[in-house]
Amino acid sequence: MPLSNNQLTILVTGANGQMGNELQVLAPGFPDYRFLFATKEELNIANALTAEKYFSEHTIDFCINCAAYTAVDKAETDSENAFLINATAVATLATACNQNNAQLIHISTDYVFDGTANVPYKETDKTNPVSVYGKSKLQGEAWAMQNAPSTIIIRTAWLYSSFKANFVKTMLRLMKEKESINVVSDQFGCPTYAADLAMAIMHIITSGKSKEQPGMYHYSNAGITNWYEFAVAIKKLSGSNCIVNSITTDQYPTAAKRPAYSVLDSSKIKETFKLHTPNWENSLQKCLALLN
Repeated sequence: MPLSNNQLTILVTGANGQMGNELQVLAPGFPDYRFLFATKEELNIANALTAEKYFSEHTIDFCINCAAYTAVDKAETDSENAFLINATAVATLATACNQNNAQLIHISTDYVFDGTANVPYKETDKTNPVSVYGKSKLQGEAWAMQNAPSTIIIRTAWLYSSFKANFVKTMLRLMKEKESINVVSDQFGCPTYAADLAMAIMHIITSGKSKEQPGMYHYSNAGITNWYEFAVAIKKLSGSNCIVNSITTDQYPTAAKRPAYSVLDSSKIKETFKLHTPNWENSLQKCLALLN
């Protein structure tokens, strides 16, 4: 179908992930935009020549980078691949965007912080990642801004969806399989429904303000909780009889250290783009309705 003169093209990388899938659900609702959904097989963003070729063959106005290495514990012993996907590939993609006048919108993480704060993290707060995953994502942020100054970086946290593996789907599975489960209660954050973040990104693009307002932003659903309370909410809303026990981080050792407090302050993105951030419990209800 030929493009109308004013139809803009949005490339979504990492199309098979949680965010990529949520953007595919939203795409039909934005007929003024042409979407290109690329999996890692279709577009290897770590390869500069492949990325250059792809951008030369398509006129791209926005690139939403949803491609990421997200195996937090595995990254501790697989740092080469974590940095390749979360940093080197981001640098390559940013360069391609910059050379082709496309705006990069890159998804980052709360793991760039060490979690020692006790008030929500602002974009200007000092970063200090305590895991390989967090370090790789922080490097990706730096290279994205360096190679493409028009980039928007959105840090998010505790992402879940009806697609792919995530905490919500793991809890639902375990609650069916077991009579009781243990969940840590001393790590605090904001569960974020990927569908809400996808809609926020589309709101930013369609606002027409994105290129005037590049830089760093935080986005998560409203409200603060911990993993245990999050699991209890999943239990209640799904009608499970499974017993959920509260444990400490020390009782559940993992290969990668997690931030104890990773609450993000979303006020900047809300004020800049006149965005609403739904409450996490309301969004969880929507996600569970889809899964059930």
